[in-house]
Amino acid sequence: MRIVFMGTPRFAVPVLKMLVLNDYQVAAVYTQPDRPSGRGCSTSFSPVKQAAVSLGLKVVQPDNLKNRETLAELAAFKPDLIVVAAFGQILTQSVLDLPEYGCINIHPSLLPKYRGAVPVTASILNGDSFAGVSIMLMDKGLDTGPVLSQAQIPVLAYDNTEILTDKLSLVGAFMLLETLPDWVKGRISPRPQDNAAASYFSTVSRESGEIDWSEPAEVIWRKVRAYYPWPGCFTRWQGKNLKIIEALPQSAVSGMSSGHVVILPDGSAGVGTGCGILKIVALQMEGRKPMSSIEFLRGRRQFAGAVLPS
Repeated sequence: MRIVFMGTPRFAVPVLKMLVLNDYQVAAVYTQPDRPSGRGCSTSFSPVKQAAVSLGLKVVQPDNLKNRETLAELAAFKPDLIVVAAFGQILTQSVLDLPEYGCINIHPSLLPKYRGAVPVTASILNGDSFAGVSIMLMDKGLDTGPVLSQAQIPVLAYDNTEILTDKLSLVGAFMLLETLPDWVKGRISPRPQDNAAASYFSTVSRESGEIDWSEPAEVIWRKVRAYYPWPGCFTRWQGKNLKIIEALPQSAVSGMSSGHVVILPDGSAGVGTGCGILKIVALQMEGRKPMSSIEFLRGRRQFAGAVLPS
């Protein structure tokens, strides 16, 4: 069976490697075009391109899949199946109709919950006890296709978006190995999604990470985890951005005003919120390296007693 793989970020890499290591014939790997990166605007390869090159696979990087030439090139690979994992482009109906066994997508949510681009972030923001992966047969809608298989894992207190995404990528890779043979042999009946139960989560902007200290500590804690590594949760102090990298909610009742900084018994910084105290475990001052709040306070005693903006 000839497979064309489509993916771009780190989430997709274990899926691609799992196909290759299990002797599936990957005819080509489609990924987003190279982008300028860093202050010097040097060219940056996507994680999937880096993996594909290391595996000696053919790499194709179209700006889109809509024009005739791009579609003809894809058809020339004669794929029996297209496997998609966070590719970053919409597949046209012409692409969806091309392979005999269709196009299947590995999506990191328990569909129809959290359709869209940032389902892992949504799981953490909403305080879900479980997150999951769905393998679905793609149609022209946004994550609306029928589901072939699903699996879930618990969301742990230390999980942020980066950690949970890495976990789910491995779950998806192993699920794909279990699902593909049954799908090809006709042993799976695709299960239509309940559109009435569907939820969408809009994309995240840099402004999403700005902390409102009048919110409860529990809510801010979830945001710190959900917005790591991007855009990161941040506040302002002494005219500079102060990024909160890791935090923990403390007592539900604090008796402190929102944004007021204190030193906790273990020597770390705590900040009053609309409900409870948020312990700051690790933070990063603009232009400085990340450090623990204990280390931060050693060099900046004036931080204790400060009032951060809400």
